[in-house]
Amino acid sequence: MSQATLQMRSFAERVLACETHGRKPAEAQTSDAFQVFDKLRPHLATLMGNGGFRALLSRALVLANAEVSWLSAVHVKADGSLEGLEELHGQLDPAVFFEGGVALLARLLGLLVAFIGENLMVSLVREVWPKVSLNNFDLNLDSGNRMKYEIKK
Repeated sequence: MSQATLQMRSFAERVLACETHGRKPAEAQTSDAFQVFDKLRPHLATLMGNGGFRALLSRALVLANAEVSWLSAVHVKADGSLEGLEELHGQLDPAVFFEGGVALLARLLGLLVAFIGENLMVSLVREVWPKVSLNNFDLNLDSGNRMKYEIKK
């Protein structure tokens, strides 16, 4: 697969919208599009250890690089943080930079679904971003196991 599923990209966009408080890519700060990974790191490290998180993020980065070629200049450091973003942010249009964050997050979330399943992935995201909108959202990752999420009040 050369591109993340449309459903996973849509979900990644919702998470990023929650993280950036709805600001448009041009208004977002340098780290907004990629700060989500720093927020996910402790939760995922608890689940799979620091090495597991690094491996998962590294694999997501390789997959996202097929969609966004400039991500090849980004690397996962030993502590699981991303290296090379500050230099790229000044060189790229904010919308292009933000798109890299969407692609990488979509790939990471897709890998999480493969390893822990849809329900746990959504629960994990809701733990970090409780206000992420799931209203009328359909992951539809497996046509035989269609999952619709609604906000519970």
